[in-house]
Amino acid sequence: MKAVRSLPKHLFLVVIFSALVLAPKFALAHAVLLASTPSAHATVKGPEIDIHLKFNSRIDGAHSRLYLVDSSGKQRTLALSPQDAPDTLSAGSVKLSAGAYSIHWQALASDGHITRGEIPFVVQ
Repeated sequence: MKAVRSLPKHLFLVVIFSALVLAPKFALAHAVLLASTPSAHATVKGPEIDIHLKFNSRIDGAHSRLYLVDSSGKQRTLALSPQDAPDTLSAGSVKLSAGAYSIHWQALASDGHITRGEIPFVVQ
């Protein structure tokens, strides 16, 4: 009789444990930036630079954005190139004068979540 009474408690613990173990897998589906050109804190030769970002999951290019911010804080939206792979975002060649810049990105991942980040760099 005790075994029957404790069964629901054990099932409850199994469900809770399973939820805790599986929860990180769902979190990993968010878009995480794996690599970028230019890379964070890089110094690149200008005036023409290419912008390319690679993520750990599929990105919805139609609902993702790239912004270029200069040292004065002026922001401009970059036109995205057609995706060459489902896990990338790119902008065509951008003409920049010497100075500090930052790429602000916003990516809609296949899990439906938007993630954001920033890539600071310097143009010589």
